[in-house]
Amino acid sequence: MNRVFKLVLIKPSHYDDDGYVIRWFRSMIPSNSLASLYGLARDADERHVLGEDVSIEISAIDETNTRVDVPALIKSFKENGNFGMVGLVGVQSNQYPRALDLARPFRDAGIPVVMGGFHVSGCLAMLPDKNVDLQKAEDLGVSLFAGEAEDRLDRVLIDAARGTLEPLYNYMNDLPSIEGTPPPFLPASYVTKTLGGNTSFDAGRGCPFQCSFCTIINVQGRKSRRRSPDDIEKLIRDNLAQGIHNYFITDDNFARNRDWEIILDRIIQMREQEGLWIGLMVQVDTLCHKIPNFIEKCKRAGVSRVFIGLENINPDNLMGAKKRQNKITEYRSMLLAWKGQGIITYAGYILGFPADTAESIRRDIQIVQRELPLDILEFFFLTPLPGSEDHQTLFRKGVAMDADLNKYDLEHAVTAHPKMSQTEWEEIYKEAWSLYYTPEHMLTVLKRAAATGVRTKSIGKLLIWFSTSVAIEKVHPLQGGVIRFRNRHDRRPNMPVESPLLFYPREAWNLVAKTTKLVFLLWRLERQRRAIEADPNRKSYTDAALTPVSEGDEETLELFTQNDAAKHAVQHAHRIDELTHRVA
Repeated sequence: MNRVFKLVLIKPSHYDDDGYVIRWFRSMIPSNSLASLYGLARDADERHVLGEDVSIEISAIDETNTRVDVPALIKSFKENGNFGMVGLVGVQSNQYPRALDLARPFRDAGIPVVMGGFHVSGCLAMLPDKNVDLQKAEDLGVSLFAGEAEDRLDRVLIDAARGTLEPLYNYMNDLPSIEGTPPPFLPASYVTKTLGGNTSFDAGRGCPFQCSFCTIINVQGRKSRRRSPDDIEKLIRDNLAQGIHNYFITDDNFARNRDWEIILDRIIQMREQEGLWIGLMVQVDTLCHKIPNFIEKCKRAGVSRVFIGLENINPDNLMGAKKRQNKITEYRSMLLAWKGQGIITYAGYILGFPADTAESIRRDIQIVQRELPLDILEFFFLTPLPGSEDHQTLFRKGVAMDADLNKYDLEHAVTAHPKMSQTEWEEIYKEAWSLYYTPEHMLTVLKRAAATGVRTKSIGKLLIWFSTSVAIEKVHPLQGGVIRFRNRHDRRPNMPVESPLLFYPREAWNLVAKTTKLVFLLWRLERQRRAIEADPNRKSYTDAALTPVSEGDEETLELFTQNDAAKHAVQHAHRIDELTHRVA
């Protein structure tokens, strides 16, 4: 090879409320966008798409766990005659301001920059022209990429190598098949920078539902597009060969992947017949327990954790968000089915639906604690994300939304609420975490875990993580990590660089104070966990949440009697059941 094309793939982080980039020694969530682009670029290099005499040198940077040393990168590009490209990948709306700040010095140095991700794709899918700050990227000379890169990355690389990048590559009306395409892949040296050494892949894309707050259905479509079981098996074996055993399947709803059973059967065979160690986490809907053998096969395939889009327990809120697939009458059956397999359950819960008040949110959290056998509850603001139907509706009506995209991280109120002031809404969000993760309820979750065969040590770590992230680190647990690294110079351009005499002592003190508090909380919970494990009667523990579903639930559980909407949901479920049996 005579020439080297430098390809630097960067997954931006975003700024905290103090203006500092959120970065950790070990981050929480692996970036599937980064893995997808790396896999495609590696394949492009192997096929010599830039010519037989040109190799592609690929670097991947996840800014949530690795600092982007812009001056060093600019120097390396300059030494290579600027022959290469920076790709800002998987950019979400809250990461867009940081992505622009990263792009600016590269463009000033004459280095080609291409930006893609949910913000670019969602805006172009749902809004006219280049709204929501997309014009700012074009003004910098950044090329925008909308859609998915399978079968399209070659063209971008060739254009960059020739110096003929176009301002916009828009493939939103032509979503590609992903079967047989190069799968997501990251070298182990990158994967080990996430907690537990997790990597990720998408077995499929697209979701059939119509939730108004969701961007996925407008970016990836409602039609299922899948990788083949052969693709999945090869992907897993390639990762096992480099010592990676744990996988987050990023499908928005793996239960609606039409090949779920074939994929799980293939993984089961690898685990049970070959003795391979494979661990999985999946995302599913609230009706997945009605699919025969789905949960049982998830367990056999190594699923130890499942994320469920519960969203709310008020049927009026669910219907208002077009979350019609969520039936509160099925919540307990679904969660008990996962519990029966000893699988840890996470659930997303949205605060700020039109019917919500601070008092109703407090009441609903108490109902969830008492009556649903749920382990981890994650709270989010109802946020009109660019690319969602909610954002499109507010945009068309001219309703005010916060202009700072950095706040569109599901942790800030960015538009008005009909019943709560912004202060009330933000305060109940913070309070919700302490309301759910009380010492008493965390003890209850541990007891339920011991009674149902869930590993209490795993639950204990998660309880500490989710109970402290907002209170101590002031970030959502999914944005969290181990040991926060703040760089004095990595701050929003509109905020001053702090004096080292102020910055470093404060950061050192914060590290000591936070670590001390976390160690104490972990020690206290660990002591309780060991006491539970030592109890010979731990398997006999039960409470209202663990009690099997019965016909009397609709009269005794507040989940079904909290308001008229809940009562109507029960009546509707009865009518459907009667009609089903009548037809049968």
